[in-house]
Amino acid sequence: MGIGIVVTSGKGGVGKTTTSANLGTALALLGQKVCMVDTDIGLRNLDVVMGLENRIIYDLVDVAEGACRLPQALIKDKRFENLALLPAAQTKDKSAVSPEQMNEIVTQLKREYDYVIIDCPAGIEQGFRNAVAGADQAIVVTTPEKAAVRDADRIIGLLEREKVGMPKLVINRVRSHMVKNGDMLDVEDILDLLAIDLIGVVPDDDHVIKSANQGEPAVMNHESRASIAYRNIARRLLGEAVPLQPLEEKVGVFHRMRKFFGLK
Repeated sequence: MGIGIVVTSGKGGVGKTTTSANLGTALALLGQKVCMVDTDIGLRNLDVVMGLENRIIYDLVDVAEGACRLPQALIKDKRFENLALLPAAQTKDKSAVSPEQMNEIVTQLKREYDYVIIDCPAGIEQGFRNAVAGADQAIVVTTPEKAAVRDADRIIGLLEREKVGMPKLVINRVRSHMVKNGDMLDVEDILDLLAIDLIGVVPDDDHVIKSANQGEPAVMNHESRASIAYRNIARRLLGEAVPLQPLEEKVGVFHRMRKFFGLK
């Protein structure tokens, strides 16, 4: 039986969907059989980030309503033989699926896949209850901003109430120079506030935006710092002891000389 992991945050725009896409892909690259489930009914994006939007025929609501069988709605990613996506519906609302139906769908997927990565919508209403219904574990994503951390704290309390296993934390889009200048919360501040285990710190990286626009998960680029961070998170989920990357980007002599002479 596989493991269902919900990726959630409370606040929108902190990188839940990006984290779901990259974590799912990284696990598949490590040989795990993975299905990603988009539960953001009406506002789906995971299909776009994965570059699979043109292959959708059936969706999550069709499965819940019995309009198709579960395997018919799964999109197999041709780039990774172990990776599939169950997309959300775009034209229905979040009440089109109940937590009981979600639990049944995720339970079916866990019989076939090692990991079911559930991309949770923003907020704490019906969409959240659906997303956590079949989850065994949770990853809470936040950025180093007070509003995002406050919403993450609220979500951690709700996960405890829903009896989802002890959540783990991903701190996303960290800018080392802002942390250094005191303009952004640092990792220790956030851990003190949220008091849950840290599983990864993802640096702010332009490559993440570029890859999302191209429909290619960032982990496909092995040189991107965010890619390395996401792949390390996947390795930690599998039980490896992987140290955190330094936040400061290494600057070479050639780069410093160009900067000295005013060249970009």
